[in-house]
Amino acid sequence: MSGVTEHVDVAVPVRTAYDQWTQFEEFPHFMEGVESVRQLSDTMTHWTVEIAGVKREFDAEITEQLPDERVAWRSTGGTQHAGVVTFHRLDEHSSRVSLQLEFDPHGVIEQAGDKLGVVDRRAKGDLQRFKQFIERRGQETGAWRGKVDRPQP
Repeated sequence: MSGVTEHVDVAVPVRTAYDQWTQFEEFPHFMEGVESVRQLSDTMTHWTVEIAGVKREFDAEITEQLPDERVAWRSTGGTQHAGVVTFHRLDEHSSRVSLQLEFDPHGVIEQAGDKLGVVDRRAKGDLQRFKQFIERRGQETGAWRGKVDRPQP
């Protein structure tokens, strides 16, 4: 498994940043290579992505969601990956969005891309585009304030 950790500071309150992140179907607006995300249920999403000319579809399950604090997920098929995004209040009008991602690169191209830091750069770029997206709007496009409890072992 490989991993990426990145963060970005955004000039919006933590609630606004969190609420926007819960709008998974908006991800194609700021995530490179994401063609679509469909919310299937409170805890399931279906993704269509194209990376380096390779189109893939997979489902991801939200494994934990705490309003204004964190959203964690794991893929349920296809390329294995899991991650968590956490939200930290910096002050009344700004917050930090932190991403931790673990993934299992398959094949020579994905392994080479991992070694060359492609995923790291993409994650950093996606967070910068999220920053631009939410700061330009100044408010979220929607919100889901529900809670998903972490599964017990």
